[in-house]
Amino acid sequence: MTNEIKNWIALIAFFVLVFLTFKVYFAGTPRKNFDRVRFMTRVAIFGAISSILYVVDVFQIHLPFLPSFLALHFDEIPAFIAGFAYGPWAGFAVIVIKTIMKLPFTSTLVVGEISDLLFSTAFVVPAAIIYQRKRNLKGVAIGFAVSTVLQLIVSAVLNVYAMLPFYLYVMGFSKEGLLYVCQLANPAITDLGWTYAAYAVLPLNLIKDAAVIIVTFVVYRSIHKLLHFDRPICKA
Repeated sequence: MTNEIKNWIALIAFFVLVFLTFKVYFAGTPRKNFDRVRFMTRVAIFGAISSILYVVDVFQIHLPFLPSFLALHFDEIPAFIAGFAYGPWAGFAVIVIKTIMKLPFTSTLVVGEISDLLFSTAFVVPAAIIYQRKRNLKGVAIGFAVSTVLQLIVSAVLNVYAMLPFYLYVMGFSKEGLLYVCQLANPAITDLGWTYAAYAVLPLNLIKDAAVIIVTFVVYRSIHKLLHFDRPICKA
C-alpha cells in the first residue's frame, strides 16, 4: 500500500470519526440556543492548536534523564479546555483531530500515535466528565486527580504489556539495543518492563501531567467566559 493511499485512508477515517463524534454529541444536546456551527468551528480551532503542539518539534521537550525517544508535549491543553468548555466529546474530538493530523508525519508506523491517543483519552475525558457534573473548583480538582491517576496507570500498563512489545515487533529493534538506549539516559532502567515504567514512563507523565494541569487551569480560568455561546439566538 503506497503512502498516498494511506494518507487518503487516514483522511477519510478522520472525517468519519469526527462526524460520528459530533453526531453522538448533538444527539445528547437538545438545547434550542445551541449553535452547532460555532461549536464545530471552535473544536476545529482547538484541534488545530493541539495538532501544532503535537507535530512541531520545537514544542517538544527532551529531558536528559529519559530515553531520547520520549519527549514532553503539551497538546492535551487545548483538549482539556475544549472538554471543560463543551463536554467530554469535544475533548475527545480534539484528541482525534491531533492524532489524525500527526499520522502523515509518523516515524513509528502509527504505534506512537495510537499510544498517545489512548493516553490522552485516559487523561482528558475522565476529567471533562467529572467537571461536566460538578462545575466548580472542587470538580476541577477531583477531575484532575482522577484523570492523572488513571492516565499514569494506563500509560504504565500499556507500555509494559502492549505498546513497547508491539513497538519492538513493528520497528524490528532488538530488546538489547533498545535497553542500551534507555540505559544511556538512565542506568536505573534494568529491563524493558517495570523498571522502564518506573524510571521512564512514570517520571515523564508526572512532569507532563503537572505542567498540563497548571497551564490548563490558568488559561481556562482566564478565558472560560469567552468560550460559552449558549445564548439566545438573535432573530432578524
